[in-house]
Amino acid sequence: MKLLGQLHTMALTYQEICQGERAWVALGNFMNDWFDYAKDQRAELVVTPIVLPEPLSQAMFRWAVFCAASVEYLCGHYGVTCPSWVYNSAYYLTEPWFDSPMAHKPQVQERLIQQTPEPFSRRNIYCGNRMFANKYEFAEQYRALSASQSFSSSI
Repeated sequence: MKLLGQLHTMALTYQEICQGERAWVALGNFMNDWFDYAKDQRAELVVTPIVLPEPLSQAMFRWAVFCAASVEYLCGHYGVTCPSWVYNSAYYLTEPWFDSPMAHKPQVQERLIQQTPEPFSRRNIYCGNRMFANKYEFAEQYRALSASQSFSSSI
């Protein structure tokens, strides 16, 4: 559980998943810090390695690999130095994991294979390319577009 004023780091996110929090709720809390509340502290959000529990279930291992891929992807996308723990050979799946609604269908799997960013696909995770859509950036772009259209129509 996050304390008031505490950063919602990826290490904390993974810990919450292991403690039974739904993965996308925990990841959503991390993304709120990454994209808005603590975007000036992004390196701090990812520097601490995740801790793998013992025993380690297949589901918890998948989420550990997903967290490592997420850190690599986000750091690359936002120009943050990626911490070395992410490249540990332990964070790779041997079997493909398709994490998406209807992923049992071959056409959905093919779409996921084509659209999944490299930090995930290299680790055998296929989830598409929309899991880290930044609602804060979309809102800023929308406001800027609306303002420029209002300005253009007043001329």
